[in-house]
Amino acid sequence: MSNSLEPPETVEADDEVVSCDGGGALGHPRVWLNMEGKGQIDCPYCDRRFVLRQGARASAGH
Repeated sequence: MSNSLEPPETVEADDEVVSCDGGGALGHPRVWLNMEGKGQIDCPYCDRRFVLRQGARASAGH
């Protein structure tokens, strides 16, 4: 048995800064998440994982 849980959904992103609202009518407040050069980030509300799409250019910062 693994100690780490898989995210409920993985979303490929074209930018290091993404927004998440949980999707659907029962979502959560919109939050902006910055991967900060890590190539991925998990939403603290819904655990969606955002992964920088292969070949996407890391942004210079927002």
